[in-house]
Amino acid sequence: MYKDDTVYYPQDEMNTVLLPITSGCSYNKCVFCSMYKDQKYSEVPFLDIEMQLKNGYLYTEKVFLVGADPMSIGFQKMNQLLEIIHQYLPYCACVASYASIKNIAKYSVEELSILHDAGLRLLYIGFETGRDDILKLMNKSHTVNEAIKQAKKLNEAKIQFNTIIMYGIAGKDESVDNAVATAKMINQFTTNKVITMNLKVFHGTELSDMVKRGKFTPPYKNERLVEIKTLLENLKSKQPMIFDTTHPTNIIKIKGTLPKDRKKLINNVSNYIKSK
Repeated sequence: MYKDDTVYYPQDEMNTVLLPITSGCSYNKCVFCSMYKDQKYSEVPFLDIEMQLKNGYLYTEKVFLVGADPMSIGFQKMNQLLEIIHQYLPYCACVASYASIKNIAKYSVEELSILHDAGLRLLYIGFETGRDDILKLMNKSHTVNEAIKQAKKLNEAKIQFNTIIMYGIAGKDESVDNAVATAKMINQFTTNKVITMNLKVFHGTELSDMVKRGKFTPPYKNERLVEIKTLLENLKSKQPMIFDTTHPTNIIKIKGTLPKDRKKLINNVSNYIKSK
């Protein structure tokens, strides 16, 4: 039941009102993820959602939808949800949410535009990598071309999104190639922010078993740092884009705006590598 679920949310939403929408993950097959393995996917009843909103603070300006991917509920329900939020929290100017490429693909540009106008203004999306072979290895539910297509749909619908990528995910001796490929993917659309996460091998995951069997070897620390540096060197944003490695999993904590802060960020990583 969602009331007993562990709540996951981006660190940027630490002070945002949290509204549970789904429990568990509608996909739940990524080999590196342990967050929802023991939870059966379900949707929070609208009556429960409405009860929470009735007891909310009238002047709430932002809401984060809690769940692995609330976009899984579909257009009709999402549109209804946004209407209910606006009904009880009329000053709410931004509704944010996690989202997957797989579920965004179920929406048309027109539907996404309607949701934008209804208040859905920010998504956090796990792109992970720009290499199809690694997406397949990690059992993600999309390809690179599909990711680019859905990102461009969001651009057309004017829904901003943060791109979450994972360094170390390609394994030992693959980090530079992975960074170049990931930057090439990101360069084909406009994103508000690139959020990096450092690959962690969690106990009980399929990835953990792959490591034990010798099917996957995680890269060492320095190689992961080189991957961050290579990514920074190859990202060519068409408009200002935040680059953020301050998530707790990261080896190094840096944040700045590309292209303005590129040299400073690269120097920060280079100096960190030299000091180790």
